[in-house]
Amino acid sequence: MHHRAPGKLSIDGRWFRDDQGRARWLRGINLGGDCKLPAQPDGHSWRPSDFSDHRSVSFVGRPAPLTEIDRHLARIAHWGFNSLRLLTTWEAVAHAGPGTADEAYLDYLREVCRRAANHGLHVFIDFHQDVWSRMSGGDGAPGWTFEAVGLDFTRFDAADAALVMQYRYDPALGGRQPGYPQMSWGSNYRLPANGIMWSLFFAGHEFAPGLAIDGHSASEWLQGQYLHAVHAVAQRVADLDHVIGFDSLNEPGSGWIGQRMDKPAGLLSGPVLSPLDALAAASGFPRDVPMAELGKGITGERRLNPGGVSIWLPGHACPFRAAGAWDVGADGVPVALNPDHFRIVDGRQISMEQDFMAPFFQRVAATIRAVRPDWLLFAEVDPFAALRGKHGFPDDMPAGTVNASHWYDLSALVTKRFDPARSIDAFSGKVHDGPAAIRAAYVAQLERLRTLGDGLAGGAPTLIGEFGIPYDMNGAAAYAAWAAGDRSDAPWQPQITALSLMYDAMDALGLHSAQWNYTVSNRNDAMIGDGWNQEDLSIWSIDQAASADDLGSGGRAVAGFCRPHALAVQGTPISQNFAADTGEYELLFEADAGIAAPTLIFVPNLPQFTSVTIHIENGEQLNHAEGHLAVIAHHSGPVRIRLQFA
Repeated sequence: MHHRAPGKLSIDGRWFRDDQGRARWLRGINLGGDCKLPAQPDGHSWRPSDFSDHRSVSFVGRPAPLTEIDRHLARIAHWGFNSLRLLTTWEAVAHAGPGTADEAYLDYLREVCRRAANHGLHVFIDFHQDVWSRMSGGDGAPGWTFEAVGLDFTRFDAADAALVMQYRYDPALGGRQPGYPQMSWGSNYRLPANGIMWSLFFAGHEFAPGLAIDGHSASEWLQGQYLHAVHAVAQRVADLDHVIGFDSLNEPGSGWIGQRMDKPAGLLSGPVLSPLDALAAASGFPRDVPMAELGKGITGERRLNPGGVSIWLPGHACPFRAAGAWDVGADGVPVALNPDHFRIVDGRQISMEQDFMAPFFQRVAATIRAVRPDWLLFAEVDPFAALRGKHGFPDDMPAGTVNASHWYDLSALVTKRFDPARSIDAFSGKVHDGPAAIRAAYVAQLERLRTLGDGLAGGAPTLIGEFGIPYDMNGAAAYAAWAAGDRSDAPWQPQITALSLMYDAMDALGLHSAQWNYTVSNRNDAMIGDGWNQEDLSIWSIDQAASADDLGSGGRAVAGFCRPHALAVQGTPISQNFAADTGEYELLFEADAGIAAPTLIFVPNLPQFTSVTIHIENGEQLNHAEGHLAVIAHHSGPVRIRLQFA
């Protein structure tokens, strides 16, 4: 269908406002999971690689070749999404070296952004990372960032400094493999490579003052290089009004900031390390450390870096050791000399939020607004700490900030299992019996995140920048059913139920969202999935795309996310809810007759129903065509719109 090109948005409390004054309710999708990886050569993480080509890769074609992108954008709009969290990475822009920018990639990314407008999609750009870099088990930063601080990423695997699928996985065997356990990448945050890089990125000036790069502290230099890449993208898309802003940085790590040298950090699963354990192992000292499992706590012990491999390049050594944090005792055993090295500076206990995130947010905002002053900042803090209530946004956040925190049902995400009859909270261990209890738990968790947005100056929208569910959950049972010819919704019922409960909770709280994710290269294959570390959360798969003429073909568990919802509201929303079982939808809002543009509601064709009846109180229906209902209120006051599918 033809879409009016979306314009810029501003912030009004919990809502976005468009250029006609309407409240915009953003319901988006992340595009896409394999943007974390180079297109040339194909960087999907199940493919073995030693990353020796890291300076010559190309991300042109992620998320899709330009010859295919419009079909995918049309499908996303067809399912009712009105916004994109569009992924890019620091590596995609500046892989060739410090201060560089891949001009061909910037041209490509701009064209993807431009075409999104043709499909009615607002865009905000996410500089994505997971566990720092591809070389340390994730994605994001270029390989040369390790070299700049003196690390040899070719030794990370041998030294247990990072769990890297490209080293540990055998594609000839396929499927799940003990050498690379599913959803294990998260433990990399506390392994040596990540601990070192995040501590230097945010606090190199304070904790490694002897490490200088081109005359700058490590934190000044690394952040400066990152912001150079952000600025390059910002300049390339500055004239596109529907590009509404930038993420600060996806799921930033905290390194060891605020942690005692000798105290292990709690983890959901994987090795449980103290900073001393990690730093000693990085310098070639084997360490015996506890192992944890989700929901079970400490379950055993393993030896980290049994071969005693140092990950420091020749002529380089641990800058934290040089700063007096630790050393080797007379008995040859590493010891913490200053247990509070990462906690106390000049006699004052430091704060990750106030001392490091606050200036970082200001620097990102200043960088993008030097190019376009009206851009919004989609701000994120450490997601695990935020859910535990230990992290929030610092004081004095930049104006025009959106709370873009992430949220997952971590039990379903990590274990890849979901039972609508019984769910276990990954943090508290509390059992929730039945869909109503699970929905209530989701509301409680999301409400805690919404308080972060409400606490920003004047209040701000909360847009859950990521949430979603694995499609290979429950032993990939849905894939087996699909392969056997079952094209009904039955195999996808756990995913449908989980997503429905998540959207119910977000509607109840008035939250904006961007579901994770849509991956163009996704396959119904446990080895491949979204192409990255055996994650498989894409709402579309090429293996399920049976018809080139059907926009919906290839969708997974579509009934869980393709549901009626308000896109634009002529006033201020009060509530929205949809009962999938009865087919009842209701939107209540306070109309502002001074706004001349109508309320727009996405009305999908729900396959379980054959008709829809529209009831409007205090408003006039303008049209109901091509999946959109337009309603105008001629007088200010409460307006109720009800849809009854039958």
